[in-house]
Amino acid sequence: MARLDFNQALHRATARNYIERVVSDDKAECAEIAGRFGADYWDGERRYGYGGYRYDGRWRPIAERMAAHYGLKTGDRVLDVGCGKGFLLYELTQAVPGLAIAGLDISDYAIAQAKAEVQPFIRLGSATALPFPDASFDFVVSLGTLHNLELPDAHAAFAEIERVAAPGGGKYVMVESYRNEREKVNLLYWQLTCRSFHDPESWEWLAARAGYTGDMGFIYFE
Repeated sequence: MARLDFNQALHRATARNYIERVVSDDKAECAEIAGRFGADYWDGERRYGYGGYRYDGRWRPIAERMAAHYGLKTGDRVLDVGCGKGFLLYELTQAVPGLAIAGLDISDYAIAQAKAEVQPFIRLGSATALPFPDASFDFVVSLGTLHNLELPDAHAAFAEIERVAAPGGGKYVMVESYRNEREKVNLLYWQLTCRSFHDPESWEWLAARAGYTGDMGFIYFE
């Protein structure tokens, strides 16, 4: 299990006022609304989530690096677990034309608002019970999703990702994490939907217990 960083540079590009996040609004109410993963979370006010999640090409460099690292090629089968509006999936098809893609998300709103080119390939569902046969995909990716699950469900999701990946295929899971007390506090202040809070070593322990053999990535709230 290797640690790979595809996302931290993009994560740093967003300015965050951690203290304001806790004192400017009723944080519990905001988290409850965000946890519905509806319009407020994706395209509502910033206090409820993204504050407007629109396609702007920011995922292209990440898709290109992933495609190069995992050697993706035309005809490969790719699954994005927790794909949201499908922006990464779209960029992967631009980086490697001819991929056979699939996406899954728990938000019917996100799927309805997904990028038109990939929307037909996205279905509603949970990471804990992926609706695909064993060994269905040459590459399975999940960015910023598994930390939104309680511990037993996160364990199940790791096992499901392992199950649907073909032998020898690539697997990459990125979650929110922390390396020190400051980053842990910042994560607690900023997060709205996170349910599992672990340092990288604990995440890797959980993944290994679930039988997951892929790579891991972490973003930190510095």
